[in-house]
Amino acid sequence: MSGGAPSFWDTLPLGRDVKLITTDPNGLAAFDKPAGALSHPNQTSDQAHALLDARYALEGEFFEWKDAAGVLRRLWLLNRLDSATSGVILAASSAELADAIRTQFRRKQVRKIYHALVFGAPAKSVELWRDMLAVEKRGGKIRTAVLPGMMPSESRMSVVKVGRKEPKLTLINLEPKTGRSHQLRVQCAKRHFPIVGDQTYGDFGRNRAFAKQAGTKRLFLHSFETSFGYEWRQKEYKFSARAALPAEFETWL
Repeated sequence: MSGGAPSFWDTLPLGRDVKLITTDPNGLAAFDKPAGALSHPNQTSDQAHALLDARYALEGEFFEWKDAAGVLRRLWLLNRLDSATSGVILAASSAELADAIRTQFRRKQVRKIYHALVFGAPAKSVELWRDMLAVEKRGGKIRTAVLPGMMPSESRMSVVKVGRKEPKLTLINLEPKTGRSHQLRVQCAKRHFPIVGDQTYGDFGRNRAFAKQAGTKRLFLHSFETSFGYEWRQKEYKFSARAALPAEFETWL
């Protein structure tokens, strides 16, 4: 198949409210995943609720479907977001390109920026957060906690906008330097300004009150921008994608 050709991207069986943000000539793509959508289905019944409404090969980490002409198509997933998190997620149209980009992730050469709406307000406008986090799986679910002697985790926080409404909310910019599971959610909760709608690490009482007032239970964490450079067939390329901040974030500022 032709990696970057429009005919390929036109065949994508996009999931509900999923948007294709951009592609590059090599076959690299960025999507805007809505809150509640799965990065990939874990079983057939999940397909309609995933990034693509298509079969997913867990071992190969690719979606697979047939286009209108009966041609088998594949798209390789490059990273994941929790279902509750919205925003930028990446994929590639060939296994070779997917391997090249995954190498950048392993080398920590990918810059990721998130926006989060939190209860309260940080004392400083810019901070570098360093914590030791423990990550474990319990009954098929991932749980992360701040514990001494575990994995070092680092994020840069900066305030974007302080809300003027009640409840007092703040929009913050979060740039993780490490990639621990649930890292940003745990680091916010530790500092007593939990992310709005966080049902695992957040303030459950304030979440309930806010959900009643706002009419939404979503997690207010959004993958805003992803950017990096990569080498492909002896040439250097740069890739960057942004997913616009969902309207419900701005409503409460």
